[in-house]
Amino acid sequence: MFDTSVFSVPGKNDPGNAPVTFLRGPGRNNWDMTLFKNFPIKSETRGLQFRWEFYNILNHTQFSGINTSATFDATGKQTNPSFGQASGSRAARVMQCSLRFRF
Repeated sequence: MFDTSVFSVPGKNDPGNAPVTFLRGPGRNNWDMTLFKNFPIKSETRGLQFRWEFYNILNHTQFSGINTSATFDATGKQTNPSFGQASGSRAARVMQCSLRFRF
């Protein structure tokens, strides 16, 4: 998610030059869609409605966090192998169907 080679152990009593919030979390790309069809039953007031709802229809992977825990050994070498990688993801595509009777 970002270049981890630019991080090093700061000197003693050195606050460094990076701001506190230099990194934003991963964005979201979520598309929802609903398809429905109405079927009248012998009048305009009664009928069946078939609904099919999709959440995250394009099924884009949406990461929910980044591992920002840099750990260093005594020589100053970064030792966390998952530093800078995505640490979680949001839900994948969800679908639901329903049949509704109107009267």
